[in-house]
Amino acid sequence: MERDSMDFDVLIVGAGVAGLSAAIRLKQQANEAGQELEVCVVEKGSEVGAHILSGAVIEPRALNELIPDWKEKGAPLKTQVTEDQVFLFRSETKASKLPNFAVPKTMHNDGNYIISLGNLTRWLGEQAEELDVNVFPGFPAASIIYGEQGEVQGVITGDMGIGADGQQKDSFTPGMELRAKYTLFAEGVHGHLGKQLIANYKLSEGKDAQHYGIGIKELWEIDPAKHQPGLVVHGSGWPLPKDTGGGFFLYHDQDNQVEVGLIVDLSYSNPYLSPFDEFQRMKHHPVLKQYLEGGKRISYGARAITKGGYNCLPKMTFPGGLLIGCDAGTLNFAKIKGVHTAMKSGMVAAESVFEAIKAGDEGGKELTSYTEKWEASWANAELKSCRNFGPAMHKYGTFLGGAFNYIDQNIFGGKMPITLHDTTPDYAMMKPASECEKIDYPKPDGVLSFDKLSSVYLSSAVHEEDQPVHLRLADPDLPIRDNLPKYDEPAQRYCPAGVYEVVEDEPGKPKFQINFSNCVHCKTCDIKDPAQNITWVTPEGGGGPNYPNM
Repeated sequence: MERDSMDFDVLIVGAGVAGLSAAIRLKQQANEAGQELEVCVVEKGSEVGAHILSGAVIEPRALNELIPDWKEKGAPLKTQVTEDQVFLFRSETKASKLPNFAVPKTMHNDGNYIISLGNLTRWLGEQAEELDVNVFPGFPAASIIYGEQGEVQGVITGDMGIGADGQQKDSFTPGMELRAKYTLFAEGVHGHLGKQLIANYKLSEGKDAQHYGIGIKELWEIDPAKHQPGLVVHGSGWPLPKDTGGGFFLYHDQDNQVEVGLIVDLSYSNPYLSPFDEFQRMKHHPVLKQYLEGGKRISYGARAITKGGYNCLPKMTFPGGLLIGCDAGTLNFAKIKGVHTAMKSGMVAAESVFEAIKAGDEGGKELTSYTEKWEASWANAELKSCRNFGPAMHKYGTFLGGAFNYIDQNIFGGKMPITLHDTTPDYAMMKPASECEKIDYPKPDGVLSFDKLSSVYLSSAVHEEDQPVHLRLADPDLPIRDNLPKYDEPAQRYCPAGVYEVVEDEPGKPKFQINFSNCVHCKTCDIKDPAQNITWVTPEGGGGPNYPNM
């Protein structure tokens, strides 16, 4: 197929905070040096920020470095944290509030801000465009271009106008070849190209298996009398089973809005567990209900979280490119924060790339200088100091793991002379349904709790219906043949958007149905399927959620 081609100095895949920070830093350096530098950012969402979802409380350290005058430039950081509260839910009505001294230091939020990460990303996009960065939303990077020596030379964007039958429609437009001296992959969690790069270049050899959580979030407008701008509430416990890690958050933002959500570790073992339904019943706990009751749900979304941390970081360099941000897994789960570390990874990458290009590098090499700069950065030091946090929770559970982390962080300052490891992939933790207790979830009341379809509606998810399904099954028969009898097909529960169903094709004959138009691009299926039979690929450009203010 003949394709149009464009050449750049640097190509960045993904207009999240890591990718945009890299683009901005590249252009800052080029301007300081008086050098021309063509930088392009491609983004699969319909606009910059459309697919961005996070809590979010931001530590502004990286932003201070990247754009020191961000306040004067109108960055959307308006609500500074005023108070931290941490709870342990003991039952559906009881909770214990932890005293401040008993909370690991990593969870203290002095000097941080409650934000919409989507709005911050949109603002960073504007800063990048003011520096003449080429930002192309609605152009998903579908495949990688490799050179003769196996080096990355760029990407091909997705074809438009392919029908569900795989044939070209009248509206067919082939994707473009975007080539560059260096390509930075900043797709976010479990990026489908990043996943390929890690496998192709064996970037995770010698590392712990990466670990993930599923984060489910709602934006609410609440009674002004209940609103406490700057209040941050975290906690764990009920309704999650004792062997399932995770925790909730509720942040009081501006304009009488609160962000409420639940993160469930994808290492859970019971195939009957539904993270979506755990979140819905969690909101009925008095600690959360007191704020939400009488309010209105505005938006809904879900996204996987790369939470393995330091021990799971892959090698982030390969010939012709770099992995940055959550594509690599730079989130610090001990802080429940990844914006500042993702931004810093992008900034460090930009410095390494610009240094090479300024010296006359024509691309295609492996920039080992990035590894050196990253390892010398405060972000890497921070992740290293928190390396035991996740493994401790997985190995010892909420109580003993929490005690270990308190000692490690508050007494040893993250320098305890041992390193815990967690080497089992999350999908391998699933137990057969016959060994687990079935969970009967209460019906949603339409006031505090809701069903999946009405929730997906609030995500504004849109996909062109007449296109190939972007959730690919390596073996189409496996869900019914293997997963249904062994695990009661957990996809129908771990998906937070109702994409997967087991229906009757004919009387008594089950069929695995994929409602791909519901997909909010969370990637949970690609991560959690116990058979690793599902691969998420990019749908037609602009498809997916369109998150407002998330």
